[in-house]
Amino acid sequence: MPRFPAGFRFGTSTAAYQIEGAVSSDGKGPSIWDTFTAKPGAVVDGSSGSQACDHYHRHSEDVALMAGLGVDAYRFSLAWTRIQPSGQGRPSPKGLAFYDRLIDELLEHGINPMVTLYHWDLPQALEDDGGWLNRATIDRFAEYAAIVGDRYGDRVEHWVPVNEPNVATLFGYCIGNHAPGRAMMFDGIPVAHHLLLAHGRAAIALRESVRGRIPSIGCANNHAPMWPASDDEADVGATKLFDALWNGMFIEPMLLGRYPVDIAPLLEDVVQEGDMTTIRQPLDFYGINYYNPMRVAATDEDAEMPFELVPVLGYPLTDFGWPVVPDALRELLVMTRARYRAALPPVMITESGCAYDTGPDEHGVVDDQDRIDYLDSHLRALASAIERGVDVRGYYTWSLLDNFEWAEGYTQRFGLVHTDFETQRRTPKRSYEWYRQLIAAQGERVD
Repeated sequence: MPRFPAGFRFGTSTAAYQIEGAVSSDGKGPSIWDTFTAKPGAVVDGSSGSQACDHYHRHSEDVALMAGLGVDAYRFSLAWTRIQPSGQGRPSPKGLAFYDRLIDELLEHGINPMVTLYHWDLPQALEDDGGWLNRATIDRFAEYAAIVGDRYGDRVEHWVPVNEPNVATLFGYCIGNHAPGRAMMFDGIPVAHHLLLAHGRAAIALRESVRGRIPSIGCANNHAPMWPASDDEADVGATKLFDALWNGMFIEPMLLGRYPVDIAPLLEDVVQEGDMTTIRQPLDFYGINYYNPMRVAATDEDAEMPFELVPVLGYPLTDFGWPVVPDALRELLVMTRARYRAALPPVMITESGCAYDTGPDEHGVVDDQDRIDYLDSHLRALASAIERGVDVRGYYTWSLLDNFEWAEGYTQRFGLVHTDFETQRRTPKRSYEWYRQLIAAQGERVD
C-alpha cells in the first residue's frame, strides 16, 4: 500500500441527483435533470434519478457506511431545488433541515464535509429563463450561496461552488448529451464564462456569509493530460486546441485571471469589465477530478469540429470504456505544478474512480478486484507525484455508492458499496474493505 504525509485527507464523493432520489418530496422543485431524463432516448436505459439510492431517506445508513470505512471527509452536493425550488426566493425549511441533519451526523462520526453547491442540477425554472446562457442566473447562484453559507458555514470544512464546469458546458450546452440537452456547438461556449463567474461570485458570497470560521474554498475541475494521436503537425495542433478548451479555459481564469490565447476570441463578446477579477478569487485548494488521459486527432477541413477524441491504445479499459492509465495522474499533477508554480494552491483530488459492473456472488461477496487494482495503482501514482514535490492534501474516491450515472443511467457502477436498486440494499464491496485497510494503515510503515 502507498504511504501519504501526516494529515492527508481520505474521503469519498457523491452528488445529490445521483443518490438522493425523492425528487419531488418535501417541496423540492424540478431540475434540468428531471426534465432531461423524461425525454425518450436521453438516458441509455430510460431511467432517471427519481429514486436513485434513496439517500434522502437513508442518509443515516450511508453515514454509518462512511464511518465504517474510516474516511475523515465526505464530498457531497446540495440539490439547489431542494433549498430553493425555483432557484430563487425564500429557502425551503424542509430542504435546509435535511442538510442540517446530514452535516450534523457526519460531524458526529468525525467526518468533515466538503460541500459542492452545484453538481449540474440547475433549477428548471432558471433554465426556462435561459439557464447558464443568461447572466442573471449568476446573480441567483450568488444568492443561493449566501443562503447556504449562512446556514451551514459554521460546520462545513471545505466548499466547492461548481463541479466540473467544463463538462457542464461541453456536454450540456455544446454537444447536448447531458442536461439541458442543448447542442449549440461553439455557440455554447459562453456558458463556460458564466459558470466561472458563478464560481467567483459564490466564493465572494460564502466569504461574506459564513460565520464562526474562515471558509476554505476551492474548485472541482475535471482535468486530463492530452496526448496527440501522432506526431503529425495537424494532430499536435488539434490537441493543443482541445487542451485549451478542456483544461486551460477553466484553470487559467481561476489561477491567472485570463483565458488561453487560442480560446479568448470565442469569449470576447461575453467578457465584461471586472469579470476576470471576479473569477480569480483566492483559492484555498485546487480540486482536480481525474479519470483518464485523452488522445486527440485532427479532423477533415469540412468536419463540424476541428478535433476528435480517439482511443487511448495499449491500456486496459473500465466497463465505461475509459483507459486505466495511473501514471497519467502523476503526469497531470507534475505538469500542472510546473506550469502554474506559485499560482497553484494545495491540490485535492476531489474525484477519482472507475466503473466495473461486479455484483454479489452466491455468498453475497462483491469481489471487485479490478477496482482495488485501480485504486491501488492510482494512489501509488499520487504518492509519486507528492514525492516529486506536488502539494496534494487529499483524495476523494468516486464514489461511495453505485448510483445514477447521468446519461448512462444505472448501467455503470462506480461505488465502493454495491446498491441493489430494486431493494436499496447496500453491500460493501471488497474495494470498500481494501480502502478501509489503507486508511487504517496510514501512519504505519507499509510496502
